[in-house]
Amino acid sequence: MWFLFAIGSAVFAALTSILAKAGISGVNSNLATAIRTAVVLIMAWGIVFLTGGQNGISGISRKSWMFLILSGLATGASWLCYYRALQIGEVSKVVPVDKLSVVITLVLAFVFLKEPFTAKRAIGAVLITAGTLFML
Repeated sequence: MWFLFAIGSAVFAALTSILAKAGISGVNSNLATAIRTAVVLIMAWGIVFLTGGQNGISGISRKSWMFLILSGLATGASWLCYYRALQIGEVSKVVPVDKLSVVITLVLAFVFLKEPFTAKRAIGAVLITAGTLFML
């Protein structure tokens, strides 16, 4: 099931890039990011309330709050950079560079989460990096 959601994520991320590039022309990239964020916020809270997830708020630990807030700040910084890159660059170049986040995530997961960094993952990371450089 996780794989279907991951595929959905990839499809919607691709649509995000194309729709953003089409909509950002003549719009301040920070303003565009704020508009996108407002839409995401409304949609996310709508889903929380539709599924009854709001009942779990009181059970969130301080540690989880801290990491969720830090994750939100990282997401915001990523989106601001991404929209600015889309505004001044070509989608076909911005997106592959953005996807280097896969390689960075593998390294960070190994260092901070102690996830295994196998030969297969190392080869995949090298291939993703090489593919990105090739596309540029």
